[in-house]
This record gives sequence, structure tokens and C-alpha cells, in this order.
Amino acid sequence: MQIAIPAERLAGEHRVAATPETVKKLVAMGHAVEIEQGAGRRAAVLDAAYAEAGARLVADRATLLGAADIVLTVRALDADAVAELKSGAVLIGQLSPYHNDTLPQLAAKQVSAFAMELLPRTTRAQSMDVLSSQNNIAGYKAVLLATHYYPRFMPMLMTAAGTVKPARVLIMGVGVAGLQAIATAKRLGAVVEATDVRASTKEQVESLGGKFIDVPMSEEEKKANDGVYAKEMSDDYKRRQAELVAKHARAADIIITTALIPGKKAPLLISAEVVQAMKPGSVIVDLAAEAGGNCALTVPGEAVTLDNGVTVVGHTNLPAQLAADASSLYARNLLTFLGLMLGKDGFKLDLDDDLLAATLITHAGELRFGK
Repeated sequence: MQIAIPAERLAGEHRVAATPETVKKLVAMGHAVEIEQGAGRRAAVLDAAYAEAGARLVADRATLLGAADIVLTVRALDADAVAELKSGAVLIGQLSPYHNDTLPQLAAKQVSAFAMELLPRTTRAQSMDVLSSQNNIAGYKAVLLATHYYPRFMPMLMTAAGTVKPARVLIMGVGVAGLQAIATAKRLGAVVEATDVRASTKEQVESLGGKFIDVPMSEEEKKANDGVYAKEMSDDYKRRQAELVAKHARAADIIITTALIPGKKAPLLISAEVVQAMKPGSVIVDLAAEAGGNCALTVPGEAVTLDNGVTVVGHTNLPAQLAADASSLYARNLLTFLGLMLGKDGFKLDLDDDLLAATLITHAGELRFGK
């Protein structure tokens, strides 16, 4: 198969869908790999490294896409790039199926498109789980961003000039990003609290040294949110949660919010009134900014310091800010996923495979997503 890796064109996207490590493995399997010139530069991978791994560098994007049997990408291609794809090609990446206007165009071109963010969260899929690998990085980077804007130390310090109290960090949402944020904040010496609608995450929080903030829940609510993903909660639960969050937010120096619901606007966890009640110098890092934000005052893509001295950080796509490691993990995810289709007998698309079926959004002229 001829496999192509184009450079990412989305503003701020510094990652790349293949590394010299994964290219070398694909070439060893007998496939031809072509890379758009400069595709890895912002991820600290130069063209020479790809060439040494056995890839061919291509300057013209249209030529690259038009000849490829398989295209690997980090983000969805725009309409112009989709138009360049060969009919019947395979496209694999984070294709934003809930907000992608090019899906009909992909279907019309007979493209078999796989949206990696739809991968089931199962044991078998762990090594291909791009959401986990990238959210892990986002949770780490969120804490570092918080320390950048926070005007005090994170750990407790005892000095000749006096004692500095440790920062109090509140993590809202204990998925992969939240757990990494807890671990990172603890390593930096902060006092960490965390909350999640899934009561089952309490043990995970405590295992990392954090304190779990338990919102009172009925048995029915606990059962409804005992899965991998958080679900939309009732208005009554949101009221109870808001009251508890307001109390702990006033005491927090740093809040990191990570709550997302697939395909929906991010749930509002922190109201403007709560932000106004926070201490001067406090920082909120909203990892859900790209999906509308968990904080009412989040401005996507910006860090805003309010009149009361609270800074709300709405930077999007944090994994791209650690592009070298993010690309390395992402490329391995894709390589493993490709193994479901590329074997000793060549290319085979088995629609009975639950992982392939769950992620396949267009195929054979059909728009499969949403059906």
C-alpha cells in the first residue's frame, strides 16, 4: 500500500501523524510511505529523519494525496484536500465527526474514513486509543499552564523569611486528563482535590494522593454514570454540584476543568458568579474550551485576567504544545490501528471487527456516521 502523511494545516496544530519510528516499521512491512515536506518540523522531526527511515519526501500536497491508498492525519482534512484524495482511499485520523462538513464529500469520493475519537474504550483498543494518549498530555500541560499564570509557588516552602503555603488545586473531571493533572499537581507539591460525576473514580483520585469531593448522588444517578464516559446529569444534580463547587472554588488557587460529553457542548461547571468570588491571583485552566468551555467566562484560544485578578485560560489543543511526544504516541496509536487492516495477506477491511466498525464513518459511498 502507498501511505501518505500530509502536513497539518489547522492553525496551532504542530503534531504529525507518523514518526521515523512508525515509518520504519511500515516500510519494513513492505509499504511505500510518502511524507509532505516539513510535516514533522514543528514536532521536532526533520525531513532527513524521515528519509533515513525509508520515506519519500513530497513537496506537492495534491500529488501526495492523489497517489495515496491510505492517508494518515492528525486532524480532519479541509474540502480542498478531500477533493485531492484518490477515489476509494482510506483516511484515518481525528476527523471530528460531530462537526465535520466534509463527510458527504468523503462519501461521494468512496473514501473509507475512520474517526479515531470514536474508538470504543475497551481493553483491546487501549493501544490505539488516541483520546487517552492525547488527553494524558493535555492534563500534564494544563498544570504547567496553571503554574505559568499562577503568581505563587505550588509547594509549601519553609524559608528563613517565613513559610509559603502550598497551592490548593481543584480538578473537575477525573478522566485521563484529570488523573494526569492530579498526579502532576501532586508532584509539584500542591494540595489536590477532585470531583467527577462518576463515583467510581473516587478510588483513583485517592490512589494518586488527592481528596475526592463527593457530590451527594442517588443510587440511580450512580448507576447512570458508572461507565467510561460522563453523561449529562439532571438539573437537580447540577444544582447540588454547583453549590459544592462554589464552596471549594472559593478556597482553590487553581482549578482545572476537563469535563466533556462526546458530541455535545461542554457542561457548564463554573458560573461567572463563582469566578467573581475566587481569590485574586487564582487561575482556571479550561480544557473544554474548544467545546464551549466548562467555565462561563472562558474565551477559547485566549487567557484572560479579569478585574478581580482571576485568570481564565482557554487555550485549545494542549497536546500540540508538546508536539514531539504527542506525535510519537499518536503515531503509535495509528500504527497499531493499521494492523487491523494490514496483514500478511495485504489490505483487508473486516467490517465485522468491532473496532473498525465503530470508527468507520464513510465507506463505499455511504455516510455511516449517525446511523
